[in-house]
Amino acid sequence: MPTFFIFLFLLSIIVFWLARLAPGDPLMAYYGETAERMNEPQRILAMERLSLNKPAHIQYLTWLGNALSGDFGLSHQYKQDVLVIIKKMLPNTFLLGGISYILTFSSAILLGIFCAFNEGSAVDKAIYRIGMATSVIPSFFISLIAILVFSINLKIFPTSGAYSLNGGGPADRLYHLALPAMVMAFSHLWYYAYIIRNRMIEELQKDYVLLLRVKRLSNARILFCHCLRNALPMLITIMSLSIPHIIMGTYVIETVFNYPGIGSLIFESARFKDFNMLSILTLMTGLITISSNTIGQALSELLDPRMRHAAIVKGVGNESR
Repeated sequence: MPTFFIFLFLLSIIVFWLARLAPGDPLMAYYGETAERMNEPQRILAMERLSLNKPAHIQYLTWLGNALSGDFGLSHQYKQDVLVIIKKMLPNTFLLGGISYILTFSSAILLGIFCAFNEGSAVDKAIYRIGMATSVIPSFFISLIAILVFSINLKIFPTSGAYSLNGGGPADRLYHLALPAMVMAFSHLWYYAYIIRNRMIEELQKDYVLLLRVKRLSNARILFCHCLRNALPMLITIMSLSIPHIIMGTYVIETVFNYPGIGSLIFESARFKDFNMLSILTLMTGLITISSNTIGQALSELLDPRMRHAAIVKGVGNESR
């Protein structure tokens, strides 16, 4: 737990200083194009009004003191409390990220099992080559191609947004989520499917599988009831470790599709040097990353007692030193 807080503290310092070292005018976030027409006395007054005239370390200590009391400051771009803006955008990101996450791993598990069962076949080799080729294509490029094909040419899906201008119900939300979620799943699918495929191949080569086949159990039962169950700790681990990966992918997709979420918010905050917003969003991302890794480790140890025993032995060994 102390390591957790130390990490967040160091992350806050790094983000705070890097944001201020980046090129750009911090007054643009609050005053817009008016900042470009300010003379020197007006700029000094504006910097003083936004508390940007103080040394960086004083600004950081002031921000940290306010943050510890629950006040994360005002968004210079939106002229509102940063938490108010985040609360509006966060559900959209969770919805897109959650659907993409479920779609990615449900497809990856099925594809990985299918390739493992057909190891070395022409289908397995074809899927492997296609997967390796598509996994190196950046998600933003896949997004642009998807928009060009399915939104502009075929006019099946909307090009951007989270809902229609006239509102709409759950069906309208799913309609706008479909293409971004499919792009997310497609861009991450093979990476996880390949890991699952290799793990399932290892399980299929073990002695207990031979015994199960002697007992004339069906291939589906062997794969799903035995091999997949034994590979579950590994699966839980990669699913937990993938959360930051999926989140980062969601941020990119949101920016390309102009989807109103945390990713778009981070991009705009960095672009306009909205320091308060950028700091809290980065810390929130770091918090999710650490939490997902911790939860994944705990679940893996719960499902596989051997991992818990190894962790205990390691801890005892460290204490003995």
